[in-house]
Amino acid sequence: MIGGMSWESSAEYYRLLNGLTRERLGGHHCAPSVMVTVDFAEIEAMQRADDWQGAAQRLAGAAVSLERAGAELVVLCTNTMHRVADEIAAAIRIPFVDIIDTTVQRIEAAGMRTVGLLGTRFTMEGEFYRARMAECGIEVIVPHAPDRVLVHDVIYHELTRGRIQDSSRQEFKRIVDALAERGAEGVILGCTEIPLLIGPADSRAPLFDTTRLHIEHAVELALAP
Repeated sequence: MIGGMSWESSAEYYRLLNGLTRERLGGHHCAPSVMVTVDFAEIEAMQRADDWQGAAQRLAGAAVSLERAGAELVVLCTNTMHRVADEIAAAIRIPFVDIIDTTVQRIEAAGMRTVGLLGTRFTMEGEFYRARMAECGIEVIVPHAPDRVLVHDVIYHELTRGRIQDSSRQEFKRIVDALAERGAEGVILGCTEIPLLIGPADSRAPLFDTTRLHIEHAVELALAP
């Protein structure tokens, strides 16, 4: 796993990885794993500087180190940095488990064609998520500009710093409801920190928790015959 973006959500990945493995195998089983934790301050600075190539090189190097350590597949524990997923996957010979592909599969299985998307501004305003959804005939709705600013700021100023505030939870619930009113059949929690703040009980529309979906898919692949 490539973690650290932020470590709060990476810790959730580790918890889910081992919990799901024990559910599948029973007893004292856990998942043999290796995690490379990058310095989020460095990655965040590259995001602000629009240096996606530099970030791609940094994360591709992390993936190569995982492969050398014996990993049989790679999981990137963040949505935003899947913007450079192709560069990471090209650097290794082992499978790269893509969070967007995983999410698309679950949306298609649910029979939905219009979904809302919450995430960083890079995710909500970029094309990498939207384009992949469009290839599969799925329309993506994002919050209006003021709410996109709010969501982004809560992620970077609160959730990635371990701060969970009820006032922000109420705002996210309002934004999710607004997406549903605009026609979203479900809403993608397209940032791995967002499930730390809201869950199914906070929404009248189905939520796609990308953190859980991603690690569920990785466990399925790892334990496949």
